Amino acid sequence: MLPVDPFVVALVLLVAAVVASVVPLIPGGLLSLIGVAYYWQATGELGTFAGAALLALGLFTLVLDWLGGAISARVGGASMQTTAVAAVAAVALMFVLGPLGALLGIAGTVFALELYRHGDVERGLRTAAVTTVGMLASSVMQVLLTVSVLIGFLLATW
Repeated sequence: MLPVDPFVVALVLLVAAVVASVVPLIPGGLLSLIGVAYYWQATGELGTFAGAALLALGLFTLVLDWLGGAISARVGGASMQTTAVAAVAAVALMFVLGPLGALLGIAGTVFALELYRHGDVERGLRTAAVTTVGMLASSVMQVLLTVSVLIGFLLATW
């Protein structure tokens, strides 16, 4: 078996993290964490500050990935029950319609349940809109954060 350079392994993981940050259910932040941690452990070449900063950025990206939709639903005014049901609907519809299904599942579920809860169409639409915009913003932030980890890694290793 040919030995693989730790830099190459880390770089592949960090590029995969950027790609994964736009694909639902694949944690780009986790791939960033693994790439940085692997390189740091294998070579010891990352300085303490650079390594810790890159790991913290990867961890923040992972938390944003896991909680972004729920946070945006709560900010929009959705109940915890609505948020939980919307998450289940998003996962189910993602297998049918892909990423668009996840987005439609969350928006539709939040609207329907908040309309039922409050009996107010405008409030249901507003909550669904804030939730949807928050999810999209979360995805954009994940891309920016994983790209930042990649760029930071390249700067720290060159």
